[in-house]
Amino acid sequence: MITSPKIILWAIISRILFTAHGALLVWIVVEMKNDKLYWILLIGLLLLCLELVVTLAATEKGEWKWFSPMVFLYLTATIPSIFLLELDFLQYRIIMSNSTQTTEQLPTDAATFIKYTPWLKTLEQVMILVIVMGRWIMPKGEMDRSQLSQLLLIYIALGADILDILNLIKEPQVETCRMVNIIGLAIFSWALLQFTLVLTQTQSSDSTDNDETSSGNCGPTCCTSEVWSLLIAMVMQDGPFLIFRLYVMIKEQVLNEMMIFFICKNILTVIIEIYRIIVIQCSEKSRKNK
Repeated sequence: MITSPKIILWAIISRILFTAHGALLVWIVVEMKNDKLYWILLIGLLLLCLELVVTLAATEKGEWKWFSPMVFLYLTATIPSIFLLELDFLQYRIIMSNSTQTTEQLPTDAATFIKYTPWLKTLEQVMILVIVMGRWIMPKGEMDRSQLSQLLLIYIALGADILDILNLIKEPQVETCRMVNIIGLAIFSWALLQFTLVLTQTQSSDSTDNDETSSGNCGPTCCTSEVWSLLIAMVMQDGPFLIFRLYVMIKEQVLNEMMIFFICKNILTVIIEIYRIIVIQCSEKSRKNK
């Protein structure tokens, strides 16, 4: 059980940060829907209090090693909120594209959409920063400072790619396409779940040696955390993002400089990840042959 006041303080602050951002998103949903029932989305954030007590009581360093319940509970509030809001804005864009009304004859709820558009865009962009800041100030758990700093850099790189998906589904060619928007939001939500995992952390030499010893005794190297992190990145982000962007470019004729950049980035990333896995496997075989 954690008794250090410093660790407890930072654990509380990180959860307050997540709660504040998540609550703002839920509030916008309630305002947009004009239905107080949607306050139920706060359940995940309210459970952060219980999660804090359990985490501090059950762990030695204030955080779980491979999975972050705190980030998961935060995402249970933010992902549904963003999904619901984006679908509402999609419906609004469809109505406006099919309407021949002038600006003075906009639907009565148009003012609501115009009012909350900057709110939603800002909170979506800030979300990645909140996750990075929350991960930074929360207890490090099993990681040392070097591993944490590298993990934060990885999170920032992942976040830039993830946020571009939200910009992509608002391109003029696809902004009223329901299928593209729903698939884009689903991929966006799926990719965010990476932040609940800590498999992307860079291992220390001692940890790597332990993994190698373990793999030599129990099975192939693909069971080590490094290979798992590569596979998870391909399955949860780089692979789906590449397929989605290629589809939007080829089928929907969306092509611009940012699209080309991210497609090239995804292709290179997937190739490098596969290459890295092959290198690890070959190294393990060479080690066993010796």
